[in-house]
This record gives sequence, structure tokens and C-alpha cells, in this order.
Amino acid sequence: MRVFSGIQPSGDLHIGNYLGAVKQWAATQSTDSLYCVVDLHALTLQIDPATLRTQTDDLLAALIAAGLDPSRCTLFVQSHVSYHAQLSWLLECVATYGELTRMTQFKEKAERQEGYRVGLLTYPVLMAADILLYQTDQVPVGDDQRQHLELARDLAERFNNRYGAIFTVPVGVQPPAAARVMDLQEPTRKMSKSVSSPLGTIYVLDPPEAIERKVKKAVTDTDGEMRFDWDHKPGLANLLEIYAGFSGERPDAVAARFSRYGDLKRELAELIITELAPIAERYRELRASGPELRGIANDGAEKARHLAGATYQRAAAAMGLS
Repeated sequence: MRVFSGIQPSGDLHIGNYLGAVKQWAATQSTDSLYCVVDLHALTLQIDPATLRTQTDDLLAALIAAGLDPSRCTLFVQSHVSYHAQLSWLLECVATYGELTRMTQFKEKAERQEGYRVGLLTYPVLMAADILLYQTDQVPVGDDQRQHLELARDLAERFNNRYGAIFTVPVGVQPPAAARVMDLQEPTRKMSKSVSSPLGTIYVLDPPEAIERKVKKAVTDTDGEMRFDWDHKPGLANLLEIYAGFSGERPDAVAARFSRYGDLKRELAELIITELAPIAERYRELRASGPELRGIANDGAEKARHLAGATYQRAAAAMGLS
């Protein structure tokens, strides 16, 4: 079962990324799993080149520290495998303008950016290329990326119908809890690396005192009734989802064990700190060892390049390129 997923180096890793993606990756990784730091996608934002390089290395180290084992999975940086960009062009010649402009994330981000880059419109095609290059069977995906996965499936089917059976049509899989972690201060908005309130995001590398402060100040409600209810109690539901993501329980089962918000917050902070502390320690060790990190990235890219090249050559030949 081939699995592929990627994460953008647009800021520090937070617990939404960790619970919704990285923790699940680490738990299910195998020699047929590929995980990628998608640095090409970060170019849709205004980002300093030196900052992008640093954040790419930071994220690579954080993924390893969080449990991805390069001896058990393929871990690499997207731009180190040129076939991603090459296949993206082939797929752009299969995609339509209309389906790209209908992407919800494009519409939301375009409204916030004056003179947005063309890459903001076309990056879902690059995401499709990321997935389809590896004949991927399953893609771990959060709620906010389901539309992009559907585009990848549509492009694979359209290409196969026109040019022959080249691509595996992937399916999405979601974590049992915390598939979408919300901002602690604005629980109707997703926790984000780039758009968030100062107290709304818990980062994987936050010190214990910062985690305690953010959880303590998390928005709940005034009625004091402990129940899992996204429609009427989004702040509390978010905390219960996060607790369930760390503990492995169901959110409603967590709610049944507590009667006071303060007790829930105190135990949640302890749970988060206990799990993240060794990750932060391992991260610091990796960042202090530049050659080890670069070697891991190079080895992963070499393995990925071998798989991606075979798919690209078949796709290119099917379209008439020689």
C-alpha cells in the first residue's frame, strides 16, 4: 500500500499539523511510505530565500524528531526531485481553468492578496503531481485538503482515459480525531502556521510554560456544561478534539471524564507537554548536526527520484513526448 503526503515549510510546526498529519504518519510509516517537505508550494507566498532554506531544514528536523524514521520510510525535500515540477506541467495541460478557480482555498487566499501569483491558482495541480508521481494508493488528508485530493483523482482519471492507464487513482484517509484543529482563541478558524492569533496556536517546539499559558487562556463558553458539541460549543469541542488526538480516546469519552473546564485544561496541558518534550529535545540535536540532516535529505531524494522518474517517463511518452 503506497502512501504519500507532504507538508509546507511556511512556518513552525504546530499541534494541528502534528495531530492531523505527522503523528499519524509516524504511527503507520513503512518502506512504502513517502513524506515530503513541499518547498515549491511555499513559493506561492512572499518568502525570503534564506528564510525558506532555514524553514525547510527546520521542518525536516521536526518531522524526524516527531517520529519519522528515514530507515523505515522515504523522507525528502520536494525541489530535490525535479519530476514534481515536470509532471505538474503535463497535468496543467489536462486540468481546466474553471476547476482551478473553483478551489475554495484559492478563492479565500486570492481575496487576501492583491496581485496574487499565478502559482496560487496552479499549485493544486503541483499537489496532484506530488501524489500521482508515486503511484500513491492512500493520501492522509485533512478536511481542508479534501478538495485538492479530489482534483488529483479527477486529473488521474482524465489522463488515464485520454492517454492510457498511467496513474493510480488515490483515496484519502483521515485520522480518527483532530483531523482539523482550530485556533484556541478563534475556534471557528483553523489553527495555522501563517495566520493565527498569538495565543491561538501551540507549536510543537513551544516551551512548557507557553503551552500551559495558551491552553489556560483557550476560549470556551460560559454555561459550564461539559459536552462535545461543535455547533454550539466550538471552543470546548476543539479542546476535547485535541485531548483525544493526544490520548487516543474519543472526544465524547474525554468529555464524560471531566466536569470542570479548568480540570480539562490542566490535564490537557500536561498531556501535550509530556508528548512534545522529547520531540523538542531530538529536534535540537538534529539541528546541531547539519551533515546528518543533509545526508538524510539526499538519501530520501535519491530513493524518491527513482520512483518518480519511472512514472514521469511513462506519462510523458503517453502524451507524445520523446
